Amino acid sequence: MIGRRGVLVGLGGGVALGAGFAGYGFGVEPFLRLSVQQHRVTPAGWPPGLKLRVAALADLHAGAPIMAEARIEQIVAATNALDPDITVLLGDYGPSSRFVTRELDHADVARRLGALRARHGVFAVNGNHDWWEDAAAMRAGRGAVPSIARAFDTAGIDVLANRVRRAGRVLVGGLDSTWAFGFERGADDLPRLMRDVTGDTPLLLLVHEPDIFPRLPARAAVTFCGHTHGGQVRLLGYSPRIPSRYGNRYAWGHVREAGRDLIVSGGLGTTTLPVRFGVPPEITLVEISA
Repeated sequence: MIGRRGVLVGLGGGVALGAGFAGYGFGVEPFLRLSVQQHRVTPAGWPPGLKLRVAALADLHAGAPIMAEARIEQIVAATNALDPDITVLLGDYGPSSRFVTRELDHADVARRLGALRARHGVFAVNGNHDWWEDAAAMRAGRGAVPSIARAFDTAGIDVLANRVRRAGRVLVGGLDSTWAFGFERGADDLPRLMRDVTGDTPLLLLVHEPDIFPRLPARAAVTFCGHTHGGQVRLLGYSPRIPSRYGNRYAWGHVREAGRDLIVSGGLGTTTLPVRFGVPPEITLVEISA
C-alpha cells in the first residue's frame, strides 16, 4: 500500500512538474526559443531543374515584452542568414493581446522588417488582426488599406492584396485576409487574383488563414499560410485549440491533399495568452524542387 508520505511525495512531484511545464511554456519557449522549421516539397508539375528556397514568417504579433525591437531584429538576421530566394510575410503583425505592455509603432515594425533580404523579393499579405486592430480600415470596409500595409509599402515591402507579382521564375500571389470582417467574411478576391495568372509559370500563393485551402485551384503549386500558431500548445502532435473550422487538419506543417501542397507556419508570436509549448517560434524554410 502507498502510505500518506508516498501520496504527499507524489502530489508534490506532480505540482513541481506542472509548475515546470508552466514556467517553460510561459517563460522560455515564447521568449527565448527560435527554430528553423524545414520542409521539402515536390509539387506536381514543378519544372525540372528549378530549385527554390522560400522563408516564411507568420504571426509576428509585435509588442513588448515578447516581441520587442531586439527580438524582431534577431528574427530578421536569422532569416537573412538562410539566404532565401523569396521571403514571405503571412500576416498578423500587431500585438492582439492584453498582455502586451508596450505597443510598437507600425512604421517602426515595417522599418525593421524592411531589412529582410531575398534574391527575388520580399512579399507580404494582411492577416485578420491587421484589419481588426485598424478601426478606420474596418469602417471603410473592402478596398481599404490597413495601416500596417501602408507602413510596409513605405518600407519597400510589397503587400499583395489580391494581386500577383513575378519573382524570378515563379509567380507570387497574395490573397487578402479571408477573416477580415469576421469568420469567413473576408477581403479576399480569388477571381481577381487569378485573372493575373497567365501561362504555365509556377504560382506560389500566400494567404493568412488556411481554411480556404480546399477551395483553391490546383494552379497554385504551393500555398503558404499562418494564423494557427500551431495551436501555441502542441502535445504528441495534437493541439487542443485551433482557430480553424477544420481543427487539427490544417494546424501546422506540410499538408498534402489531392496532390496539392499547403505549408502552415507555426508562427513567431502569441495571441490571447503569452504561452507556447511544443511549438516554438519558427522561421519556416521551404525547399521546393521537382
